[in-house]
Amino acid sequence: MGLVCDKRLIQKYIGEAKDMEKRVSQCQALPALSCPVVLPLVDFNMRQWKSKSDEIKWHEILCNLVLLVGAVTEAQGQVSQECGAGQLSQLYRHTNSFLLLLQTFGWEEGPWEPGCSPRSTEETQVTEIFLTYRQLVQGKLRFFFHNLAKDSCN
Repeated sequence: MGLVCDKRLIQKYIGEAKDMEKRVSQCQALPALSCPVVLPLVDFNMRQWKSKSDEIKWHEILCNLVLLVGAVTEAQGQVSQECGAGQLSQLYRHTNSFLLLLQTFGWEEGPWEPGCSPRSTEETQVTEIFLTYRQLVQGKLRFFFHNLAKDSCN
């Protein structure tokens, strides 16, 4: 429960997300993707978000992460430029570790089945993948952990 109870950790992840976003924007002549990737739309309405149960929030974030990991993997297959490829592999590690972590929260019994159809958009700019990740960490993930902390931590 370290991530949930230690507020500095989520701030660290937000900082890292901003750094990755900044570094990828500094990659010289990063080409657009020839095949668009599907990114989750991670914006949310705070009032609606607060009215959802933790389990629904958890499922929604998992669905966003599944789509995001897929987009990163897809982009990795298209970006050969060293700077962009390096940032994408770092982003993959981050998104995938959040995905694995959240799967351990298991509200559902048995193997996790993502019955997902989150709102999404197609994107050809690599920088948009990093922006989506930062928005997800800064938004839904941060509020989700904050909420869990109220119940689980002293």
